[in-house]
Amino acid sequence: MARPDHEEIPRKTAFLFFLIDTSGSMAGTRIGAVNSAIEEVLVKIKEMNDTSADAIVEIALLTFDSGIEWLTPNGPVKPENYYFNHLDANGLTAMGEAFRSLEEKLHQNSGFMQRASGSYAPVIFLMSDGEPNDDWEANLEKLKKNKWFHVSAKVALAVGDDASTSVLEQFTGTSEAVVKVSEKDVATRLAKMISFIAVRSSQVASTPLDAAGTTAQDNINDILKDAQDDDDWDLSGDGW
Repeated sequence: MARPDHEEIPRKTAFLFFLIDTSGSMAGTRIGAVNSAIEEVLVKIKEMNDTSADAIVEIALLTFDSGIEWLTPNGPVKPENYYFNHLDANGLTAMGEAFRSLEEKLHQNSGFMQRASGSYAPVIFLMSDGEPNDDWEANLEKLKKNKWFHVSAKVALAVGDDASTSVLEQFTGTSEAVVKVSEKDVATRLAKMISFIAVRSSQVASTPLDAAGTTAQDNINDILKDAQDDDDWDLSGDGW
């Protein structure tokens, strides 16, 4: 049998992780905006998957308050195969426990990275408005030694005027990758900001590291700087 003139090349998979603070201080407008943002992100990534010839982006979601819960317990999923239930906010802030669980999942043999390509860096997205209530430092140090975390692109959103950025900066490794969202912006802009960053991040994740050794984190930092300098958070047009 003759081979077809054109064979479909399998697309590689890039993973986008969301770590979402659902503690009590996120209640009300803040968690409502996060819910809207996640819904918008899922739609945007599905649209990108439908049109991209290079990669499929899958998502994994972890919430943390007094404890943690993986909303995608079996690993990253395609947005079209996932039904998102709105999140509630209550309890404390077990961010260190979230770091510990993320480290466990970022392994190729026993974790969520069994289908990952070594040329695609995962993107890890942290949203929080408060200080951790647990042993976050030891768990973050262990996470930083994880090879997948080391090559990943990391973005953090500090939600609210009183949000502390010190822990978020230690998570991302740079203040450039921490985006502050003021109280007045939460309801009107958070969804657009998260969607903008997440989609741009997924595009970076599906791009192999270049020959000059530019890292995924470098690319994300450049995207965030340009977007904030230009106030480029409006997704209403076609430019996103």
